[in-house]
Amino acid sequence: MKKSALDFGLDLTLASAIAALGLLFSTVLVNTQAGAQTSSVASLANTSARLNQHQSRRSQMRPESFDLALYPIVDANERYWISLLWDTGIVEPQTDYAAKALGEILALTTTPNLSEAQSRIVHAAMQVGTQLYASNPTLNTTIEKAFLQTIDRGLDPEWVAMSLSGLGKGSIEVQELQQLGDRVKQRFPRWSQNIYLYTTMREIEEMVSPSDTPPLNDLLNWTGIPDRFHLYVICQRNRQILCQAVVKDRNGKFIRENGKLWSVPLLLRSLHHLSWNFTRGQTPQGIYRIEGTVPQPDTEYFRAYGQFPLVKIFVPFEAGVKEFLPGRKGGFRENIQAYQALLPPSWQNYFPIQQTYWAGMSGRSLFRIHGSGEAATYFPGNRPQQGNNTWSPTIGCLSALESYDDRGNLSQTDMPKILRTLTTLGGGNLSGYLIVVEVPGDAKNPISLETIQAAIASQPRAQVNQSRIP
Repeated sequence: MKKSALDFGLDLTLASAIAALGLLFSTVLVNTQAGAQTSSVASLANTSARLNQHQSRRSQMRPESFDLALYPIVDANERYWISLLWDTGIVEPQTDYAAKALGEILALTTTPNLSEAQSRIVHAAMQVGTQLYASNPTLNTTIEKAFLQTIDRGLDPEWVAMSLSGLGKGSIEVQELQQLGDRVKQRFPRWSQNIYLYTTMREIEEMVSPSDTPPLNDLLNWTGIPDRFHLYVICQRNRQILCQAVVKDRNGKFIRENGKLWSVPLLLRSLHHLSWNFTRGQTPQGIYRIEGTVPQPDTEYFRAYGQFPLVKIFVPFEAGVKEFLPGRKGGFRENIQAYQALLPPSWQNYFPIQQTYWAGMSGRSLFRIHGSGEAATYFPGNRPQQGNNTWSPTIGCLSALESYDDRGNLSQTDMPKILRTLTTLGGGNLSGYLIVVEVPGDAKNPISLETIQAAIASQPRAQVNQSRIP
């Protein structure tokens, strides 16, 4: 058990317990656009509260806080280290002492018989270590050395895969990464049977020899599951850049408003820069089931998710879904060929679009579309020049715009629009499908609606074959 309670940011137990109220609560909030703006929300979102919160995070970034002699990696210090590492991910300090401490914690990957608490600390350090290394490989050479040590002598295949993937986020050349991958294959002869090693090796293959992206028009004009709405989120490989969401109704017709495609910008960037196949990694490409909402009735989760209901989306193999495929109760339990059959022929053998299948098999879950009560400037990894500095990153979810003025009053939000549209298209029960896909772009701006419209129009609908549910 290496995943901490922070793997989804905050515990959703309370929200799940009152899930039956979700649609009613969603309807009330959507109809009122901003919901019930309480003084308690404003007190969390105003300038003073944000400044105090930021200062409290930064105040933890002191050399003594990262002193392993003062705070050794033992069970009794689990809460301390999990909290400090979360703060480290938020602040993203560029300091020698933080990198040194993370390197020392990651050295424990070669130590046998770690306790569950120690393993959770190491796992959190691996996540935050990837983030710091990706943000500044030159400064964080101690983390790089720890990754290399884990690749050579680490005992847990998942940590070995995370180290290999983490090095790919920094200054390591692709050819050297491929050589490191070959060493891992020698250490773990059955690597292809481990989900983390297998998917990481496939990622390296894509880095060495990228696959050609199949035609976007084939994907947009294909209806994998008839009589359900399809929400498409079209991204670029650089997840710093906003993605563009468009949607078609249950009859396969794309929704328009004011003469243009209905659209909403979303940010699908992982705070930790982790790959899609690891918990807290970026949102995987592929097919998701959309099914209902999680209510957001109070301020306990406001900063993480904002004040609006969260749209629930499910990957294959995930528990909790009523019907991943229509008429079949429960989650998607079929093989990869059945998953591929939901895609147009030109996309079926394209590995990146299979990411949700493998992510679900690895145990990833609890994906949501949500806003955020945090100021996006709270996250140092946001880039104003790339247009994402008013959206908050997540640890796997899809982030919608939700911003507040200096007094803590709601100023802009896209969640009511998303909730209203999807509820209407789902026939009142918010039930449909999501497809996330990356396509080549200009690396500066989101994929334009004109580009998406051209892809939709480039193939007459009369020539499109619709798939059948396997």
